[in-house]
Amino acid sequence: MPEHRLFKSLPGTTAVMLAAAVAMAACGPAEPPPIPPMEVQVLEVQPRDIPLYLDMVGQTLGSVDIPIRARVDGVLEEMHFLEGRSVKQGQLLYVIDAVPYQSKVVEAEGRLAEAETSLAKAQSDLNRIRPLAEMKAVSQQDLDASVAQFEAAQGALQAAQAQVEQANIQLGYTRIDAPIDGLISITQANVGEYVGQYPNPVVLNTVSQVDPIRVRFAISEREYLRFSRSLSQSMRSLDDEEMRKDELELILADGTVHDHRGGVVSFNAAVDPQTGTLTLEADFPNPDRIVLPGQFARVRGSPETRTNAIAVPQRAVIETQGLFQLGVVATDGTVELRRVEMGPRVDNEWIVDSGLKAGERVALDGLQRLRTGMKVVPKTASAQPEGG
Repeated sequence: MPEHRLFKSLPGTTAVMLAAAVAMAACGPAEPPPIPPMEVQVLEVQPRDIPLYLDMVGQTLGSVDIPIRARVDGVLEEMHFLEGRSVKQGQLLYVIDAVPYQSKVVEAEGRLAEAETSLAKAQSDLNRIRPLAEMKAVSQQDLDASVAQFEAAQGALQAAQAQVEQANIQLGYTRIDAPIDGLISITQANVGEYVGQYPNPVVLNTVSQVDPIRVRFAISEREYLRFSRSLSQSMRSLDDEEMRKDELELILADGTVHDHRGGVVSFNAAVDPQTGTLTLEADFPNPDRIVLPGQFARVRGSPETRTNAIAVPQRAVIETQGLFQLGVVATDGTVELRRVEMGPRVDNEWIVDSGLKAGERVALDGLQRLRTGMKVVPKTASAQPEGG
């Protein structure tokens, strides 16, 4: 049926509604409103001098750690210090039962007296026989025997003297003194224990010199090669006794930086082939004894400074399968995803080795939606580097 006849056959209202629907169908869907360009924070990069830090994990030690050993065995009778406190060089620390060693001294002295008596008799016999031998009153064989007996008595006297000295040395070992000024740790044996033989303690304690405090750390072979010039200069200065004492920072476990800077004092002569690391030791002044042996800490050095370097926040870098891109925003808001070469990271920043010029602006957010050629509304972000 033709459309005009169909409309005439329908009631009035229905015909009007049907005609409107046919008109709307003929016009098609309405066009959506245009999407406004998104706002993007941008940062204008400027060159500056950036120190490159090398962080190394290490463990603290005393600059001198001396174990206190029981050099003779016996019952521990006395302890003359407070654990964890300071001790002075020569201060009495432990006393081991000395009675057995006093008896050995008395025994050795008795043998010495016997040897002295034997030597005196041999001397007297020789003095009597020598004139008789000159007068041919006794044979030469008797004289030779007397001389040999005298010389044997001299040797026996020397052996007896050595035994007395050895007995006195062992008796002295029953009193153990502090070898240096420092902090003494918790004792490994208590009064009344038998010490000096396994399985009982031989090392009774440790005295540590904590000012300066020493930190032992390792750097990888790659890091050593990367900073070899600066490290080699520091190492050569050790030979000249002109060590730089302020080249390193000590960062403690709570993130605070130790008040005093230090420097390398010793290092291995070769890289460990099993771990691929080079071990170094550095000393840091520790007058307040805040740092104790056995703590874990980070040693930070700045062996190199990049001059006129350009750095961007790490969150501005798009990394895909080892390739790096930055969203560079022109003055008119046009975006360019640009391939760049990245250098070392410093805190929350990343140095750009090539591909970015001073004064250009990089996008800081919305990176996943950026496309080359698209328009954005740039909003300038603070030039203050992240993290500092």
